[in-house]
Amino acid sequence: MHKRMGEAVARVARKVNDTVENKADSLDLANCKLMTFPVGIYKAMRSVTEGIHHISLANNELKSITGRFVTTFSQLTELNLAGNYLHRLPEEITSLLHLRAIDLSRNRFRRFPEPLATVPALETIDLEENEIAEVPMDKLASMALLRSLNLRANPVGPEVRLLVRPLVPFDLLLSPEEPIPKA
Repeated sequence: MHKRMGEAVARVARKVNDTVENKADSLDLANCKLMTFPVGIYKAMRSVTEGIHHISLANNELKSITGRFVTTFSQLTELNLAGNYLHRLPEEITSLLHLRAIDLSRNRFRRFPEPLATVPALETIDLEENEIAEVPMDKLASMALLRSLNLRANPVGPEVRLLVRPLVPFDLLLSPEEPIPKA
C-alpha cells in the first residue's frame, strides 16, 4: 500500500514538474487518487500559476476544493472536477473572471452550486449525474454568456422541464422523462 501511495505522489510530482518546466497552460491531475489538492503544489507552481488556464482534477476522491485553490489559479478558463465527491463549491469561485467551462459531472451535488450563477464568462456548466432537484433558473437566465447547462441524470422537478427556449437563452440538457408505470 505504501508503495502505491509513493507511486501516486511521484506521478503527481512529475505532472506538476512537467507543467512548470514546460510553462504549460494546463495541469492534468486526473486519476491521481487525490483526496485533497496537495498544498505543496501551490509553492511548486507559484512561478506559473498565472499562466494556467486549464486544470483537470477529474476522477479523484476530492470532497472539496478550497478558496485558496480558486484564488491561486485565478486565470482558469476551464476546470474539470468530474468524478469526485464534491457537494459544494467555495464562494471564491465567483472570482474566476475568465472561467468559460466547468465540469462537475458525477459528483454529489444535491443543490445547484449557486456561486456559478455569478461567474461572468461561464458558457458551459456540466452537472450530469448529480442529485440536483431544483435549479435557480431565474439566476441562470440572467447569465449573459451561458450556452449550455447539462442536468442529465439528475432528479430535476417537472417545473425545470417546462423551461425551454425561448424562456431560457441556453441549451438545457435533461434526461428523458421516465414513463409513469401503469398500476
